[in-house]
Amino acid sequence: MTVETTPAASQASANYKDFWNAKARTATGAMIAVDGSADEDVLRLTGAYSRRQVELALQLQPTDRVFEIGCGVGRIGREIAPNVAAWHGLDISDNMVAVARERLAAYPNVSTSTLSRSHLDPLADDSMDKGYCVAVFIHMDKEDFLLYLQDVARVLVPGGLFYFDTWNLAHPVGWRRYHYEVMQASRTDPRERKDVARNQFCVPEEVALYACKAGLEIVLTLTDSPWVQMVVRKPGDGPAADLSAHAAEIAYTPLWTELFDNTLDVLLEGRHPLAMIADLEHDTRGPEIAMYRAWLRALWKENPQTWAGAPLPPGVSA
Repeated sequence: MTVETTPAASQASANYKDFWNAKARTATGAMIAVDGSADEDVLRLTGAYSRRQVELALQLQPTDRVFEIGCGVGRIGREIAPNVAAWHGLDISDNMVAVARERLAAYPNVSTSTLSRSHLDPLADDSMDKGYCVAVFIHMDKEDFLLYLQDVARVLVPGGLFYFDTWNLAHPVGWRRYHYEVMQASRTDPRERKDVARNQFCVPEEVALYACKAGLEIVLTLTDSPWVQMVVRKPGDGPAADLSAHAAEIAYTPLWTELFDNTLDVLLEGRHPLAMIADLEHDTRGPEIAMYRAWLRALWKENPQTWAGAPLPPGVSA
């Protein structure tokens, strides 16, 4: 779901590997880092939501060889691996990869690799049919974002597809999320370095420029949410896939964006998560409702002290 605030790791971390290994010292810590909760059922719920987007964006087939950049604990990979020929998860964190291997151990078509830099070194040229990266580029400097896209162009077969997303600075809710980072920076000692894996933001035109300069063709761009979502293609013979019929299903829905915005009230403004859960109790507008309610309940279960003084609506008790 990726609604976390500034990652809670030591500011002494000098690089991505140290930062995310510190976050994932335990399996519980790793799960919280990728999903905001330590609940396996919630992890499966949010993983299934992302899987649907990825499957439609990439037009996944049973014969596809698929890779994921920033696989974390296999939140999405566990949902995708059973439906493709091969799934390869890559992550900068050794600890994350260890958890992913355990969670996906039942699938013989799964392989994982730990990265040492902003390149996909374990993957050979023209070796993968499709790939994706969900809620990972948001934690990278722009130089690393471009380096990964350039290597995506290397490892995909000609005509291969890649789906990714990043924060959308041009969307009102995306701007709200960015402004929180600005306010955090305003309260930080200027002598201290910023978090190495802090949230980063782009406008859609910037993302398009990176993709094109990496040697990739843009197939689909979606911008009506706090995310810039993009499907790109490695140039090759034959026409690009026409995803227009599936655009609405790939995109984060208006309901998702509304719920995300309300969740920022919880994470950034101190509203009690149980108050938001109560508001959603009889809401049946879409599957996002159940996912957000489960996620909020898991968040409250893991961090009750965070909202100890927050008011609750009448009739709701902690």
